[in-house]
Amino acid sequence: MMLHSRHFLNRLATSTIHSRCFAGTLVLAEQVDNGKLAPVTLNTLTAASQLKQDVDCVIFGSEKTNETANELQKFNNLNIKRIFVAENAAFKNLLSESVTPALLDLQKKNNYTHILGGSSTFTKSILPRLAALLDVQPISDITKVIDKDQFMRLIYAGNAILKLKSNDPIKILTVRGTAFEAAKPATGSGEVKVEKLDSSVKNDLSEFVTRQVQQSERPELPSARIIFSGGRALKSKENFKLLYDLADLFPGQATVGASRAAVDAGYCPNDLQIGQTGKIVAPELYIAIGISGAIQHIAGMKDSKVIVAINKDGDAPIFSIADYGLTGDLFKILPELTEKLKKK
Repeated sequence: MMLHSRHFLNRLATSTIHSRCFAGTLVLAEQVDNGKLAPVTLNTLTAASQLKQDVDCVIFGSEKTNETANELQKFNNLNIKRIFVAENAAFKNLLSESVTPALLDLQKKNNYTHILGGSSTFTKSILPRLAALLDVQPISDITKVIDKDQFMRLIYAGNAILKLKSNDPIKILTVRGTAFEAAKPATGSGEVKVEKLDSSVKNDLSEFVTRQVQQSERPELPSARIIFSGGRALKSKENFKLLYDLADLFPGQATVGASRAAVDAGYCPNDLQIGQTGKIVAPELYIAIGISGAIQHIAGMKDSKVIVAINKDGDAPIFSIADYGLTGDLFKILPELTEKLKKK
């Protein structure tokens, strides 16, 4: 009986060691067009570090992946052990039908317990597909890591916080960037191993046709420090120029956003929409102009550091979450505000 027990304990110890060898986290690092890391990847690295496991990263692209890997190496303070680089013409435009098979192959070789990506169009098209192939439940938009199995996320348009526990052997997670601080590069020297992936990919399922990109010298919404956001009360597309004039007074820092009502009315393009069905932002300063404060909009901007509301309706819901409020006619307030800022 004693011998049997010892044999069982030896097997258990061997099994535990084997499991630990394969426990690890993989971060799907997103590359933007100029070979830089997407800002949301830095927030994802912070979330990954809170799992307290060894971290590997993978970069997919058709060019400049080495430049992105070099940038990623600066974050060796986050327990990053390896950076996998997959460069192939098939990864241009990062179609999910091309990227997912390569990502699945990497998972099979390394048996990661957690796979993370920033909550973006790129990861939202890939990680659910990967989860389906692995027969696990993807967990979207996490806002907090409790431990390796438990996470928090917002539900009901941000009005409730859900604490969930996943029993799946592989956790597929997207990270809400505004909920985690951006990772800071290491101050000391260090080296992270970079490995080339065999990226012989063939995609017969889909074909990229075209992309229409709104060109602007202003920063993108998720990375802007200041956002002037307009609602339906602006009344026309031409009146949105009032917001652009304000944003242009802060070059490289400010940009323009909108509520869904303004987008649906045709006052601005839909890539400016902020809210539950738009973009999630958390700038240092958010100025809501002519926005009533529907819960769908608030869900996308309530994490802003300072919120200012300008509305002629003193009972508008937006005032309940604003740090500063100004009741009045926006068509009188905005020109006056612009002139005063120009004199600063």
